[in-house]
Amino acid sequence: MRSLIRTSLAICSVVFMLAVSVVPKADGATNLAQATFVQEIVIEGMERIEPGTVKSYLLIREGDRYDVQRIDRSLKSLFATGLFADVSIRQQGGTLIVRVVENPVINRIAFEGNKAVGTETLESEISLRPRVIYTRSKVQSDVKRMLTIYRLEGHFAVTVEPKVIQLEQNRVDLVYEIAEGEPTEVESVRFVGNREYGDRRLRGVVETKEAIWYRIFSTNTVYDPDRVTLDRELLRRFYLSEGFADFRVNSAVAELTPDRKEFFITYTVDEGARYALDGIKVDAKLRNLKADQIKTVVELEKGDWYDVTEVDKAVDAITNRVGELGYAFVDVRPRIKRDRESKTISIIFEVKEGPRVFVERIDIAGNVRTLDKVIRREFQLVEGDAFNSAKVRRSRQRLRNLNFFETVKVEQVPGSAPDKAVVKVEVQEKSTGTVSIGAGYSSAIGAIGEFGLKESNFLGRGQKLGFKFTVAAKRSQADFSFVEPYFLDREVSAGFNVFHVRQNLEDTSSINTSRTGVRLHAGYYLTDDLRQNWSYDIRKSKIDDVSSNAAALIQAELGAEYVSEVGHNIGLDTRDSALTPTSGYNVTFETDLAGLGGTLRHLRNTVRGGYYYPVADEWVLSAGGKFGYIVGLGEDVHFRERYYIGGDDLRGFETAGVGPRDGPSGDALGGEWMYTGSLALKFPLGLPSELGVSGRLFTDVGSAGHIDPSDANTKDENSMRVSTGFGLTWVSPFGPLGIDAGFPLAKEDFDKTELIRINFGAQF
Repeated sequence: MRSLIRTSLAICSVVFMLAVSVVPKADGATNLAQATFVQEIVIEGMERIEPGTVKSYLLIREGDRYDVQRIDRSLKSLFATGLFADVSIRQQGGTLIVRVVENPVINRIAFEGNKAVGTETLESEISLRPRVIYTRSKVQSDVKRMLTIYRLEGHFAVTVEPKVIQLEQNRVDLVYEIAEGEPTEVESVRFVGNREYGDRRLRGVVETKEAIWYRIFSTNTVYDPDRVTLDRELLRRFYLSEGFADFRVNSAVAELTPDRKEFFITYTVDEGARYALDGIKVDAKLRNLKADQIKTVVELEKGDWYDVTEVDKAVDAITNRVGELGYAFVDVRPRIKRDRESKTISIIFEVKEGPRVFVERIDIAGNVRTLDKVIRREFQLVEGDAFNSAKVRRSRQRLRNLNFFETVKVEQVPGSAPDKAVVKVEVQEKSTGTVSIGAGYSSAIGAIGEFGLKESNFLGRGQKLGFKFTVAAKRSQADFSFVEPYFLDREVSAGFNVFHVRQNLEDTSSINTSRTGVRLHAGYYLTDDLRQNWSYDIRKSKIDDVSSNAAALIQAELGAEYVSEVGHNIGLDTRDSALTPTSGYNVTFETDLAGLGGTLRHLRNTVRGGYYYPVADEWVLSAGGKFGYIVGLGEDVHFRERYYIGGDDLRGFETAGVGPRDGPSGDALGGEWMYTGSLALKFPLGLPSELGVSGRLFTDVGSAGHIDPSDANTKDENSMRVSTGFGLTWVSPFGPLGIDAGFPLAKEDFDKTELIRINFGAQF
């Protein structure tokens, strides 16, 4: 019995112990089961952002099983928003606690130390703005962008340090401290592989220049990678225009010195052989079109050096000629065949029918101030015309010639149908208004001071408006002008000038004169090089302050005269530059008729012209001349309307130093006819070409006289005057400076001579 009781107690003890040990285990399993599921998500640390916004970026929801990978992806998702500086996620039982630290809001952005690049430019380039969330990644990105901008401006030693100033309410001020450093200039420009042209000549071709003291006003001495890219194209065009059809630029390497202050730029070129033209043919593949009808417009000749520029001109000329013959859809392609053994090139201009494509529309963008019609009227195509690539190229050049825009981009894009094209025009405007203040000296009128205002695109209409006031020792002038380049929406420029000129001629003719009047003028091109102009002047011409010993002719004309004059001129100009021509010629014929009203009646005819021939590189031989003839209509020619020569057109003689002269007083009386001529050779002086200094040798001839000299006191000889000499021209940053030394070889005793003639002008 006792053993039975002991056995029962032992069994009960074991059962009790098992029961005690099982109950806790059952509770732990329940808690573990609960912990593997997210029962609640709690968001902590928000100040501006709603909890729902944070939850929307989580990849785990209430009721989902707890997943470490999804928690990790949720962390990355929250950081990717850029809204938070820090994020942590932890589990507490069935609760998922997400704690965030919000990124601050930018209160203000400032730049310190920037001088080379304006604040507005920097603000437009960075991505951060006031009232935007601050993030370190965006700050770093903006710093890189600013460094790029500065390097484009040539500042490679620049440093940009962002500073954050903490404010209340989780706001910050962001300050970029900029140490610009000095511009990183180009110390050396070198060429490797050039045999035909030396480094000095090629440095004159590229835009990038070496930093030398006399280039203090140039920005081309600062390294610019875009300019180096342009240089590659300039070198290519230069060599291709000189016959080197195989030329290529192998590399353009810019090496920065360790102190980041200077660049060494090396262009490696392969010149190849120089080719001459062997044969030029036109292959016309259009119906009823013969090569003889168009080959006359091709100016290339056998034996000339191959010139890609002239080939392009020939393509345009053929396209225009074929268009004039009634063929709207034309494709002209030059087929070039090289003979490397004989070093010659044969060109066949293949003329065939082009694709039938019409201009659907012309889209213009980028013009803020300039009216659309100002741009459209320069296009030689309108909507509905047959598309012509040559006309598109000329239209682009006409837009560039306006000088209203920094950049002009014209491209063709497909239209709404296969046979339609859209011409897209994108321009970037630039400032067209100028204020000029000038100072200088001229041997003719003494010290000069000038003030001017000019607007070339008035109200965005393409009109020109200007005012100029000049004061000199012997001359003062005020002039107001206005020009409408497309009068009545036609390719006719029209405008007017209101002027007043006061001149001191006491040294030459013992008088002072003044002219006040209005001039109306209009002009138009008959061809690309031929222009015709008409004008009408009405002015008051007055002579006063006549010296008591002045010539009788001058004293007789004391007082005021009124001139009503119609003018006409027609001019042909093929020069490559109007300011510094090196090739081509120009001829102008002018006629002025006075007598349609007013008190003076005369007919004046003047012919002038010049021819320029490049003898060698930078050597230009020029010949020019002028001939004039004026006759009174029923009366003598007025003293002030006559011709006066000497000075600029006959060096070695004073202004009005040649021609009829009063014996007793020595006053210049002017001529009723005149002629001048000049032969000159312009040559380099061995100085860098960009310095703008050149020399010249010249010989001038000329004379002036009366048609029927009758006054016994008048000294009037029709003999030719001759002078020779030399001179210098410096195209300085302040304007052109010219110095000539002239030596008369043939003259009359009563002529007035001068040895040195100086002309200096400045605008800044």
